[in-house]
Amino acid sequence: MTDPAELSRLRKEYSLHELTEEQAAADPFRQFRQWLDEALRSGLPEPAAMHLCTVSADGRPSGRIVLLKGFDEAGFTFFTNYDSRKGQELAGNLLVCLTFFWPEIERQVRIEGIAAKVAPEVSEEYFGSRPRGSQIGAIASPQSRIIPDRQVLQQKVEQLSRQYGDGQPIARPAHWGGYCVVPSGVEFGRGGPAVYTTGSFITPARKVAGKTGWLPDQIYPAMEKETPHLFRKSKAGCEAITSWCPRQNGIAAESGSWVN
Repeated sequence: MTDPAELSRLRKEYSLHELTEEQAAADPFRQFRQWLDEALRSGLPEPAAMHLCTVSADGRPSGRIVLLKGFDEAGFTFFTNYDSRKGQELAGNLLVCLTFFWPEIERQVRIEGIAAKVAPEVSEEYFGSRPRGSQIGAIASPQSRIIPDRQVLQQKVEQLSRQYGDGQPIARPAHWGGYCVVPSGVEFGRGGPAVYTTGSFITPARKVAGKTGWLPDQIYPAMEKETPHLFRKSKAGCEAITSWCPRQNGIAAESGSWVN
């Protein structure tokens, strides 16, 4: 049995990588692609796994692991049941946070942004590519609701399996689809000796000739010796990582564009 006192004595030295302002990519999407490619090459068990945090209407946060299924300069895409707890919370508050943690390569990425439903045809295409069992499961399981007995779900799965047993296409249910998280800020953290060292923070800063640019900011690290602090403590407090984040006074409220 684990002795809770042992947890306070756990220590690990992080020293694999460095991330300076000169080394950071010009935009967060390029930097993310570089790090994700490294995670994929390293053979990590679930490099696309990310922690998704949502907030309920009464301010209660909740988190779970979901899988990244695509990304580009528009944002980061995942798929889920729209009627699940996360779907219900997103219906009332679109602000989310995503976190990727790759401890084997001493890297972390944290993304803040707004989640918007993807176009139906995007959800249709991805749903059609899923294994047949996953398609049936999306229909059979009213995710996040209390189940009276596991046999109820098993019977529903068996009934749907018989219904679609002749290989006919399975239509995507209306309650299932994707979200794209449009980032307002991206933080990159990497291991370093004694502290989890700073990198760069880039956020949409201005809109010029129809193009949105990103500006880097440096963030103070948490200076607790030998302990990697991965998360921002407060807006004004110590930070453990490099980030890209919006200048709050640079938002044109009417148009949603970024200005100086």
